[in-house]
Amino acid sequence: MQAMACRGTCRFGADMERTYGADILSQKDEVRTVTQQSPKTLFDKIWESHVVVAEEGKPSLLYIDLHLIHEVTSPQAFEGLRLAGRRVRRPDLTFATMDHNVPTDNPFDVRDPIAKKQIETLIQNCREFGIPLADLESPDQGIVHVIGPELGLTLPGKTIVCGDSHTSTHGAFGALAFGIGTSEVEHVLATQCLWQARPKTMKVEIYGERHPGITAKDIILGVIAKYGVGFGTGYVIEFAGPVVRDMSMEERMTVCNMTIEAGARAGLVQPDEKTFAYLRGRRFAPKGEAFDRAVEAWKQLATDEGAVYDKVLTFDVSSLVPQVTWGTNPGMCVGIHDVVPDPDSFPTEVERKAARQALAYMGLTPGMKITDIKIQHVFIGSCTNARIEDLRAAARVAKGRKVAPGVRAIVVPGSKHVKAQAEKEGLDKVFIEAGFEWRDPGCSMCLAMNPDFVPPGERCASTSNRNFEGRQGRGARTHLVSPAMAAAAAIAGRFVDVRELLDGKVALPEGGDSLGAAHSA
Repeated sequence: MQAMACRGTCRFGADMERTYGADILSQKDEVRTVTQQSPKTLFDKIWESHVVVAEEGKPSLLYIDLHLIHEVTSPQAFEGLRLAGRRVRRPDLTFATMDHNVPTDNPFDVRDPIAKKQIETLIQNCREFGIPLADLESPDQGIVHVIGPELGLTLPGKTIVCGDSHTSTHGAFGALAFGIGTSEVEHVLATQCLWQARPKTMKVEIYGERHPGITAKDIILGVIAKYGVGFGTGYVIEFAGPVVRDMSMEERMTVCNMTIEAGARAGLVQPDEKTFAYLRGRRFAPKGEAFDRAVEAWKQLATDEGAVYDKVLTFDVSSLVPQVTWGTNPGMCVGIHDVVPDPDSFPTEVERKAARQALAYMGLTPGMKITDIKIQHVFIGSCTNARIEDLRAAARVAKGRKVAPGVRAIVVPGSKHVKAQAEKEGLDKVFIEAGFEWRDPGCSMCLAMNPDFVPPGERCASTSNRNFEGRQGRGARTHLVSPAMAAAAAIAGRFVDVRELLDGKVALPEGGDSLGAAHSA
C-alpha cells in the first residue's frame, strides 16, 4: 500500500521547527509566565495560564498548545470540518502519525480494509488541511506517545491533547496532557481550544528505598493495586517524592501513562534538570539562547511551598517486589511470590463479584501460585513500555538465553527512532538469537486492532497498560508486567522473579539458558 502523500510534511523545515519550539511556549509572549498570588500547584499554574474564558460553575475554555492525532479517532473529526466548511485553525500546532492499525511485521502490507481506509484517509486529510504527518515512510513514525517526547514536541507547561486515553504520558514533562473524544478532536482542530471542567488536584508521594529490579511499571501497578482503579477519578495526579525524582524521564513516562488506569484525568511530574537535559537538542525543542530562556520559564513550573491539594496519598516502595496482574483490571495485581487471591477475601460484594468474574475469565483458581501460571505469548511494546530503556532491560534478561518451547514472544519498538537506536546497540540481535520476533513500530498487541493479537483462551505476559477482557483479542488472557518480567516469562515459560532468574536461581526449560544456570546477564 502506498503511504507517501504526506511524506514531505513530516520532514519539517526551519520555519516549522521554530513554530513548534517557540510559539507553543506562549501565544502572547516569548515565554508564558504565571502571576503569583496564593501558593499554586503545578496543575494550577498550567491550567490558569491557558484559560481563555471562565465562568463560575461552568467549564472553562482552554487554549491547546499541541494536538496529536492518529488514524483511528480523527477521520470523523475531519469530515465534520468539511461539512461545516471549516479549516484547521492551527495546523502548525497539530501533528499526526500512524500507529494503532499498523501491521508490525510489514507496515506496508495493510490487509484489513478498515485499517487500510483509515490510514489512507489520514494521508488525505493531512494533505488537504496542511498537517504535518509522520507516515509509514517517515523516519519519525511511531506510537504517538513515544514520538511526541522524542521529537521535542512535548514541552513543560504545554496543554496537550490527543484522541487517545494515554495522552497522560506527556505529563512526565510537566505538561497538562489528556485524552479527548472524536467530537473534541474536531473542536480542537477548528478552534485550538477546548471546553473542560476543572478537575481536582491530588499528590501521590512515592518514597522509600527502591530495591534493584523494581521498575517504574512495578511502582505504578503497586500504587493502583493499593488504592484501586478508581482512586484518581475526577483528579489530576501530581507524582512527587524522592523515588519519582530519581526516576529517568522514560520511567516517569511509564508512571504518567498509567495514571489513566487509576481513573485520573491526567498525571504530572514537576520538570527538573533531567527534563531539561532530555529535551536539549530535540528537533522541535527551542534552540540555543531560546532554550536557555525556556528553561528559566520551565523552572517556574513547580508546586509552590504551602500550595494545597484536594487530596494527598503516599506509597512506600521499600517492600515492593515485581508485580503481576491476575485479573481483568490493573488493580487486580499482586507480587510475584504471592498467590491468586480468594474472592471471599475482598471486603465488599462488588469486589467479590468482580474477582469471581475475573478468575473465571482468566482461567485461574484461588490459592494458585503466580509462579505456577504458564504463558503462551509475550508482548514487549506499547506506549507504556516500548522505549529504549525498556528494550535494554528486556534484552539484558534475554541475552544468552532462549525463549521457552511453546511461547511466542514479540518485541515491538515504540518508534523508528527507538528501533534504530536498539539496532545500533545490537539489541535486535540479542532478541532474535533468543527466539523473540523483532518487529516494526506500532501499537501492536496492546489492543488487537491490527494483525497482532492473542488467540482465545491463551495467556500473554504483556508490558502494555490494560488487561481488560478481550483487550488483546477475543478471549485473550492478559497479565501486565514490566519489560524485564515479560522477558523472564518468555524464557521460563511461566511467571518468575526476574531477579532470581538473573541470579541463576530459576530452573529453565531444557536449552533455555545457553550460558548455564549460574550465568548472570
